[in-house]
Amino acid sequence: MGFPQHNRSGWGAARLMLAATTLVAILVAACGGGSGGGPGMPTISGGSSSGGTVKVALLLPLTSSGNTPAVAKALKQAAELALFDFDNPGVVLVPKDTHGTPDGARAAAQSAVSEGAELLIGPLFAQEVTGAAPVARQANVPMIAFSSDESVAGNGVYLLSFLAGRDVPRIVSFAISRGKKNFAVLVPQSPYGRIAEAAFAKAVTQGGGQASVRATYASNDSNAMLGPVRQIANAIKSGQQIDAVFLPAGREDLPSLAPLLASSELTSQRVQFIGTGQWDYPGIGNEKALVGGWYPAPDPKGWSKFAASYAKTYGDTPPRLASLSYDAVSLAVSLSQNPQGQRYTESLLTRGSGFAGVDGLFRLLPNGTSERGLAILE
Repeated sequence: MGFPQHNRSGWGAARLMLAATTLVAILVAACGGGSGGGPGMPTISGGSSSGGTVKVALLLPLTSSGNTPAVAKALKQAAELALFDFDNPGVVLVPKDTHGTPDGARAAAQSAVSEGAELLIGPLFAQEVTGAAPVARQANVPMIAFSSDESVAGNGVYLLSFLAGRDVPRIVSFAISRGKKNFAVLVPQSPYGRIAEAAFAKAVTQGGGQASVRATYASNDSNAMLGPVRQIANAIKSGQQIDAVFLPAGREDLPSLAPLLASSELTSQRVQFIGTGQWDYPGIGNEKALVGGWYPAPDPKGWSKFAASYAKTYGDTPPRLASLSYDAVSLAVSLSQNPQGQRYTESLLTRGSGFAGVDGLFRLLPNGTSERGLAILE
């Protein structure tokens, strides 16, 4: 799944630096306006309507193991909140339980399609998408899913999630615009680290920069982190020209890395740190060595407003990915005004103007991935 589940109330020293994005010129705010998946599961509408209805299915693992049902419930509630906020009585949400399995997702999709759903929102996990996608494609019904696994995207499946590495060009272009062209890389030995580093190398090359120093470290092992940190520190102390250090780590590693950086005299006073969306967690500003570092993230104002509305309605704090469900339904409502058969076409779903969401501007791409406008935080 790959999503941090937290609210954004504890931002500490993080502050919004720049709300302009690489997409602002092309993305324009364009937003208009049970436990079982079988018979008897209630549908949800924005109100009563004497005219026809637009059915939008919501495929979620409402019954599964662990904390998954709680997350699914929050996604369902966020979808309902969007439906009532945008107040279109002609749009009906049809919840379907995937049970968190490929077979369950396939059955949920079949049930939704047989009931006339024109758009599928969800499922949550990649294996569920794999199960449901063939059904959706055969029926020519598009799917907006929440998986962060790009391998399941395309051919009518669109991923609204925050995809690994997609935020890296944003922070690189910002750093280069601020005169940072010589980089060092301190990257975790993990699948995410490899994705982030590949995106970084491509963005730096395209921006005319260079990364002359590279060190890797084993995650969750502070002893193994010390050597790579010192490698970067020694390169800077020896006089190598390094304007910024790229550190694509998150809340699992940064609390251990930050003291090592400080003890090696690597702080923002000496070199500019730049991170990724993995830095976007409560308390990041408490890591003194990283104060002054830059990282890309959605503008926090939208999330704060959404979280407050959600809490007021449901009496609870939403998990971080609840905004995706809200945005998917708001997109569905905004396109529902079109005639039947022309509401959720590829050309409309992937329109260049995009959509406005809780986390800012976004657009779906023909290859099934998504693109977002991001702020830079310090």
